[in-house]
Amino acid sequence: MNSKNLIIPRKLSGFMELLPSKQIIFDNYLEKIKQVFLNNSFLPLDTPILEYSDVLLAKSGGEVDKEVYRFKKGDNDLCMRYDLTVPLARFVSMEKDNLIFPFKRFQIGKVFRGEKPQKGRFRELYQCDADIVGFDDLPIPADAECIKLIIDIFNAINIQDILIQISNRNILFGYCEDLGYSDIISEILIILDKVGKIGKENAILSLEDLSVKHEDALKLINLTEKKGNFENILNEIKNISNNETFKLGVAQLEELNTYLNAYKLDKTKYILDLSIIRGHNYYTGTVFETIMISHPEFGAICAGGRYDNLTGYFSQQKMPGVGISVGITRLFDLLDKNNLLPPIKPSLNKIEIIPLGETIKDCLILEAYLKANNILCQTNYSNKSFKSKMKDANKSQVPYIIIVGENEVASELYPLKNMTTGEQIILSKEDIVKKINNN
Repeated sequence: MNSKNLIIPRKLSGFMELLPSKQIIFDNYLEKIKQVFLNNSFLPLDTPILEYSDVLLAKSGGEVDKEVYRFKKGDNDLCMRYDLTVPLARFVSMEKDNLIFPFKRFQIGKVFRGEKPQKGRFRELYQCDADIVGFDDLPIPADAECIKLIIDIFNAINIQDILIQISNRNILFGYCEDLGYSDIISEILIILDKVGKIGKENAILSLEDLSVKHEDALKLINLTEKKGNFENILNEIKNISNNETFKLGVAQLEELNTYLNAYKLDKTKYILDLSIIRGHNYYTGTVFETIMISHPEFGAICAGGRYDNLTGYFSQQKMPGVGISVGITRLFDLLDKNNLLPPIKPSLNKIEIIPLGETIKDCLILEAYLKANNILCQTNYSNKSFKSKMKDANKSQVPYIIIVGENEVASELYPLKNMTTGEQIILSKEDIVKKINNN
């Protein structure tokens, strides 16, 4: 082709694309997270990437609408999903008569956000979500189960230094009501949620701009600074307000703590932290965010909470829920950029079979036998020299090689070479299977 007609290969920004060696690790994370969900009795769900716009945007509004990929195809107004929660709400509203409640589902899939790509922000990303949806009501043990699930997930992918910061929005809802600010609670919570970013003084000024008294602004911010052991913090705060909503939040946290203790979870993995608010207005009770203690600059690597009106736009039936979400694409990118990924292997193969002479057919027969016995392997049937094939085996970091020449074919005995130690032993194909599968 004329070089003038060549198209320059390029990729849209905000879309992650990995070399196979890193994709192996990413896929391994997904598989381990999936297994945690299954082990905890969550059922799989896979909703469409495309939804009708009026369905997907029913509860969004504002900035979210600007970030959604939206287009028309024929008479249909369509959107690409930007999260997995709204599709879940649509699904349970449609299928409620066919589901057993509480309905525990997980979904691992891509979502799409047309925002400006930047550090930790992607236009296409995988989310790993798990939710428990109730019918009419949903007891607090569901909240505890989701917190246990977070610990299980990060144990599975070998990220041990996590801290789950737990709160309950009813605490601040009730305190705002008690101070006389019922009409601007949402605005107050938005500011309190940003204290860590904008600083205490700026937060006070912003609250005062909402006509919050200076002394009340201090009280609110001081409340969000309470963090630590569940029992200690609850004892500190439970008598500062007689507001019913506030007392409900305290009671819910006390009950939650009972169930966390019942699970015998590692108490170094979670704390009560009243600064955790979560900016989404649909959260109505328990909320939580997970950070890496060694890298707090990563921000939340997993988050979620309770919402009492999941299906309000789609059904008159009350279906409260609680859920978690791991933005695994963002997390993987942060781990990668900070050299925190596990060791990278260029290949999953246990054995590389290298033909010597005219033995490719025999190598493929051996390959088929080994694969039938659950040994990942491949034959290097390229036209490269024997020396180049050995270099390829080294580069792929395959643990073993088998060189198959005419003598090996005739004797049906093969030299299995350990590429780490250099040791070579002569074995039948049956003994090769026994040795590899016993390692």
